[in-house]
Amino acid sequence: MELSNIHLVAGLGFALAVVFGAVANKTNFCTMGAVSDWVNMGLKGRFGAWLLAMGIAVAGVQILDLGGWIDLTESIYRTSAFGLGGYIIGGLMFGVGMTLSGGCGQRTLVRVGSGNLKSLVVFIVLGLTAYMTLRGIIGVARLAVIEPLSIDLADHGMEEQGLSTMVMHMTGSETTSGIRWAFAGIVSVVLIGLALSIKELRSDFNNLLAGIVVGAVIIGAWIITGIIGYDDFDPVPLEGLSFVAPIGNSISYLMTYTGATITFAIAVVFGVIVGSFIYALASGTFRIETFSQRGDMVNHLVGGALMGIGGVLSLGCTVGQGVTGISTLAVGSFIATISIIIGSAITMRVQYHRMDELGKISSLTAGIADILIPWRKLS
Repeated sequence: MELSNIHLVAGLGFALAVVFGAVANKTNFCTMGAVSDWVNMGLKGRFGAWLLAMGIAVAGVQILDLGGWIDLTESIYRTSAFGLGGYIIGGLMFGVGMTLSGGCGQRTLVRVGSGNLKSLVVFIVLGLTAYMTLRGIIGVARLAVIEPLSIDLADHGMEEQGLSTMVMHMTGSETTSGIRWAFAGIVSVVLIGLALSIKELRSDFNNLLAGIVVGAVIIGAWIITGIIGYDDFDPVPLEGLSFVAPIGNSISYLMTYTGATITFAIAVVFGVIVGSFIYALASGTFRIETFSQRGDMVNHLVGGALMGIGGVLSLGCTVGQGVTGISTLAVGSFIATISIIIGSAITMRVQYHRMDELGKISSLTAGIADILIPWRKLS
């Protein structure tokens, strides 16, 4: 029987995500962990893996776009709707949430696959709050509070929010094909160069493997949805990898299976879990882990909710915006990613100061100062 276009795309997305899940489990690829390593211990290996994934993804995806194989202006990242408030507020919320719950969206899926029931709770809460923010009661607040903070770039003479488009518009210059290639080349070279300048990355096979595979998987996702899945009569959305809204849609899919249709994003969610599960079994690392303290459970519940809401507001997570979005060179993706990092880093420093038995306000003030005042020595 011949597969429909959407089933072909979903099947390929599932296979790609299985690879992602297995490698992410093996290499301990975790953007929250990357920020924690840097902020708390001064180690940059996992952060370098994240940067390497970004650089590889930018190089490959920009070649696809500028070569005419895909059109990134059809993606959710490169529209003229510049959701500045969502990028910042949602990014900060997501950063706080992933720190409280011990990992971002993709890490949650990887941990579910390896037997972590705490992450299963986060998965459910994240998915429900994400769906509520997309289509439910929280969506009312999103439309009333966050949407008015968006800027329509078309009103300012810009058709989309690509980095080269916005920079050249601000300088009053024309955005030519050569300019686009130059921006793509510079950003990819800078990201890869920064990554490879980190000794902990160069000397650790797992970090190198994570950066290379994650970057390649993001490119593969755009190829699947934009080239293999291109069909005028049976179209599928052009998208890369993202994990917040898709987790919410996956829960909805499970509950309405007989009347629902699989999508690339939903297949990816299940693929990451399966890939992580296969690796955990093969390596003997599968372990059932549960909550041992009430405070830990509360943190995971609150963190999952903040990630669900924040991830929708910012249009993605550390992979959805931090690698996939940045691969499109959308300015909003850079803002959202920086906001996620700041939110996570401040939360880590607040937790550190709370261990020193500082008050809540004092810990918050000290944590913000640690991150936002560069010359302040971390203590």
